[in-house]
Amino acid sequence: MDTETKGNIPVTSDKKAVASRNLIHPMADMERALERFFGGGFPSLLRRNNLASFDDMFDFEGQRLPSLDVIDREADVLVRAEIPGIDKKDIDISITDNLLTIKGHSKHEKKDKKGDYHRHEISSASFARSFTLPGEVDSAKTVANLKDGILEITLPKLEASKRRSIAVQ
Repeated sequence: MDTETKGNIPVTSDKKAVASRNLIHPMADMERALERFFGGGFPSLLRRNNLASFDDMFDFEGQRLPSLDVIDREADVLVRAEIPGIDKKDIDISITDNLLTIKGHSKHEKKDKKGDYHRHEISSASFARSFTLPGEVDSAKTVANLKDGILEITLPKLEASKRRSIAVQ
């Protein structure tokens, strides 16, 4: 396993490991896309009979799976994830073949003591998102940075995956 630190978060790459894929949450993305396309006229498979949506199923103590933006640019792929309240030391980013995995966890502890009143609350949450990248990337040159709760991962494309223009003759 190879770990590179560029930017302020290390990125691990392992070409031989087998990673599990998060198959459920992308279905919520598909459901939202269909709702946008049909203008709300698309019947939800989960919201019928007051059932929870996919997003609601993954709401843990006020924390959700991070929203992701994947931007396929000419020379690289940019991934942005909203992960407020998570420190960079609590984030694990790995690339296996063409699968990017982002994991994180947080733990908060609150203590109040006023006279005979005592309160001690501990909460913890974790998440993992995995998805296939839109092209082959150079994991050794991947850079990850966390600033103001936004994780940005820049994954340079390999030459074979770069977009090319073809002139029609």
